[in-house]
Amino acid sequence: MNIGIIVLCRFNSSRLPGKILSPINGKPLIAYILDRLAISKYNANIVVATSSNETDQPIHDYCIQNNITCYRGSLENVSERFLNCAIHHEFNYAVRINGDNLFADPSLIDNYCDLAINGAYDLVSNVPNRTYPSGMSVEVIKILFMREAISNFDEDQYKEHVTLYFYENLTSGHFKFVENNDLPEAKGLNLAIDHLNDLNLAANHIKNMRKNHIHYNWKEIVSLYLNNE
Repeated sequence: MNIGIIVLCRFNSSRLPGKILSPINGKPLIAYILDRLAISKYNANIVVATSSNETDQPIHDYCIQNNITCYRGSLENVSERFLNCAIHHEFNYAVRINGDNLFADPSLIDNYCDLAINGAYDLVSNVPNRTYPSGMSVEVIKILFMREAISNFDEDQYKEHVTLYFYENLTSGHFKFVENNDLPEAKGLNLAIDHLNDLNLAANHIKNMRKNHIHYNWKEIVSLYLNNE
């Protein structure tokens, strides 16, 4: 079983241009994401998937300089980029992580991958109902299933948002949606890096952490934000 983790990102974010390489305490955002993903038990195949547009050349250059696997595809059709990346690397399942998910939790990734494999699910996700904070989304997709389904992605919104079609067509596959019942106060919290304020707040939290950020699980990070530590 070949499982990959795909980090989708582009350089010219509309709300915070260049954020994927923006420094947080001297290290770019993407490095923090990759550091956290590296401790997943499914860390053998981590790919940064950006576009083939010239504007995303800095992401490609960073990956090359740091020995990170990089795939380049369509700028506008993100679903196609994700799928083609997975097909290119011969993934059976692929984990979708967004480039603004600074605090992606490797334990959630491991649990959801195990669920997908053992339950033969087409999609395992914690996105519906948004019981996890924004920026903690994890989606595990069976690539054969997506390969067969993508012909239905005939609207721009389905091309831009990789899994939206599945959420709007719940009978189209065998899905497992995971909800957070342990920490209800986490619902509605934003941990995604969308604006400069998000970046500065994250930098402050990381600076004050008592251990390396990779050893903080999602509940501990939520606690930092809720308590403004």
